[in-house]
Amino acid sequence: MDYSPSGKETDDITKPLLQRVNGDKVEKAPVCCSSRYGLALLASYGFFVAYTLRVNLSVAMVDMVSAKESANAGSSHCPRPGPELTEREHKGSLYDWDSEMQGWILGSFFYGYILMQIPGGYLARKHGAKWLLGLGILCTAIFTLVTPLAAELGAGYLIAVRVLEGVGEGVTFPAMHSMWASWAPPLERSRLLTISYTGAQLGTVVALPLSGYLCYYLDWTYVFYVFGVVGVLWFILWTALVSDTPDTHKRISEMERLYIARSLTEEVSPSMDAIPWSSIFSSLPLWAIIVAHFSYNWTFYTLLTLLPTYMNTVLGFSIQQNGLLSALPYLGSWVLALLGGQLADYLREACLFSTVAVRKAFTIIGMVGPAVFLVAAAHTGCDYTAAVGFLTISSGLGGFSSSGFNINHLDIAPSYAGILLGITNTFATIPGMVGPVIARAMTPHNTIEEWQTVFYISAAINVFGAAFYTLFGKGVVQPWAASKLPSHRS
Repeated sequence: MDYSPSGKETDDITKPLLQRVNGDKVEKAPVCCSSRYGLALLASYGFFVAYTLRVNLSVAMVDMVSAKESANAGSSHCPRPGPELTEREHKGSLYDWDSEMQGWILGSFFYGYILMQIPGGYLARKHGAKWLLGLGILCTAIFTLVTPLAAELGAGYLIAVRVLEGVGEGVTFPAMHSMWASWAPPLERSRLLTISYTGAQLGTVVALPLSGYLCYYLDWTYVFYVFGVVGVLWFILWTALVSDTPDTHKRISEMERLYIARSLTEEVSPSMDAIPWSSIFSSLPLWAIIVAHFSYNWTFYTLLTLLPTYMNTVLGFSIQQNGLLSALPYLGSWVLALLGGQLADYLREACLFSTVAVRKAFTIIGMVGPAVFLVAAAHTGCDYTAAVGFLTISSGLGGFSSSGFNINHLDIAPSYAGILLGITNTFATIPGMVGPVIARAMTPHNTIEEWQTVFYISAAINVFGAAFYTLFGKGVVQPWAASKLPSHRS
């Protein structure tokens, strides 16, 4: 049972079919063919596109750099597990970018990405998230299509295009969080948000191997042409089928609209309210999310941008093997994130676990677990099976954090969720900017010992972030975010 401010017990709303809001029974709208789960699937497709556009360069880079520069960086320190499938003629242009320049190119995306985090949350709250998110990904797709031309003009032009791609994608997560504040019933948040955001892992799973095969059988330019077109197609579907709120959706049932509206009655404040900036930035629960988000992303972005390089220069995998094996860790993350979302809401709804307990437990599993297996991967030497296996388990366990700190913004301040995610993602983007540069600077010869240091640092940062969040994270709407206490379990 929950308790009202007066100390009296209130009716539990965690019953599977009925919810009670302000004394009124509200029937839970079905999941099948619902508009809210339709939004989750289209959002998942959107984040699938966003991450294919983000990570394709990681694989293409292996095929864009001249053999001379690869040799300067050091050949593979492990015997290659197998030859190329067939001999091939390299068709794409080659560039003399050294290890440091590669690090700057791979990290340049995040310089644009960080600029739009807080503005993205603010603009989504003020003007609506649908067009902001849609145009953001469309712009990224268009700049992806011109990436081969930019590379041909020079590294400076390529960096500029990647920065602009980052600007386009910078609004995506804050905008989507803002939209879910109007669409996601409290006891379905873990499910809905993990469905939508795990499109990012699925995009990585598809983009890495497909990029490898496109490089091998065609040339690296097709990596950008194919994924750019896919992004444009998503934009057409998004604009035709999605609405900012349930009230403006043309095909939503009255039952579902009423269910969503009443479930959010006591949480979401009017959009014209002044934003309590001082309270937001002085909120310790928010800083707990910031630290956890920063720490998790240090490992995530380091592997996202450099795992294909590690697979090639240390473990010796060919361009075809590289993309497929680099994708395995994200396949594990996608599967466990989806399962974790179902489990998190089940624990809250059926087992009556408090929100904060679920968020902290999933954060610990999703950050400490990956740290342990990342350190293990650092000690596998040239054991290819163990290295790929430990990296897959590490990233897979990280999927649990999708139901931990990653959606905690909606628990502590649903009215300002987009802005809060913009703030936390601003800090969490810093690892994407500096992580690849630092990692490449620490691995000039691509030795196993150099990469061990990179893995140790990432693991230590992960553990620190999990500990900080466990100490200071909260699961209730904060006083500055709502005038009423939420009726769902804290």
